[in-house]
Amino acid sequence: MSLISVLHIDLFQSGRNVPDFYFNTMKEHLVVGHRHIEKPHRHDFYATVLFTAGEGTHEIDFQKYDVSAGSLFFLSPGQVHSWELSEDIEGYIFFCSQEFYETHYVNQKLRNFPFFGSVSFPRKLQLDEVELKKNIHLFQELEKEYQVKDIMKESFILSLMSQIFINSARLFSKDSETSQSSAGISYFKHYQDFEALIEKYFQEQKSIAYYASLLGMTPKHLNRIARTVVQKTATDVITGRIVLEAKRMLMYLDESLVEVAFRLGYEEYSYFVRVFRKHSGMTPTQFIKKYKV
Repeated sequence: MSLISVLHIDLFQSGRNVPDFYFNTMKEHLVVGHRHIEKPHRHDFYATVLFTAGEGTHEIDFQKYDVSAGSLFFLSPGQVHSWELSEDIEGYIFFCSQEFYETHYVNQKLRNFPFFGSVSFPRKLQLDEVELKKNIHLFQELEKEYQVKDIMKESFILSLMSQIFINSARLFSKDSETSQSSAGISYFKHYQDFEALIEKYFQEQKSIAYYASLLGMTPKHLNRIARTVVQKTATDVITGRIVLEAKRMLMYLDESLVEVAFRLGYEEYSYFVRVFRKHSGMTPTQFIKKYKV
């Protein structure tokens, strides 16, 4: 069984125009990076992709999204993705390392943006005509700045990136049930804290009560927060993270299904299978047959 490759930003930076940052048009990127990106793969950097023409499908962490003009995608380190795109595809793509962004924006972490920091948020925004024009302008300005050699170049690039990220975060918030009120903002902050704790403890702890206790609230209130922010129960959020890790492990590790279940805190393999099948609609064995070659 072949493991999915991990691509490093260095692979795409032949000229090293800006350390830990890469920008290109989609047409050029698909030509330059073809030998790296024709199969499912994952990155050790953050990626943002805007499609301005063409169509296709983009699969991210085993979820398929349609691609069309106005499709804006965000990928975090470690996510598996692949795409099938029409020959007339056009758009823009940029990568950045966590260090590149967070060294300059000490108080703003990339994981604080919902599309980068939350496994429960969709990785795609479908922009309307007005928002598409606004983003095309920002991406084109980013392309210009990437090519020049002016002073404070990195600062200007970071400013443009931040505008794209902040505009997108606002659009995501409009699409969600979380309001712009102080209560809604508070819910979202609590939800981010909830997911950060899941990321830390999901292999050992799977009960709502455990996370609610760490957050200083009741399980009922934590459930209310999860339903408001991502329209899922808190249990579904916890289980979703476990199953996602199970899928990644099944893809990356040459271990038995029993060993994967044990790594994720399930001593009883049959129970792990039931959880996996209920959440994903297939058994671990069926998943392997579908995705591994």
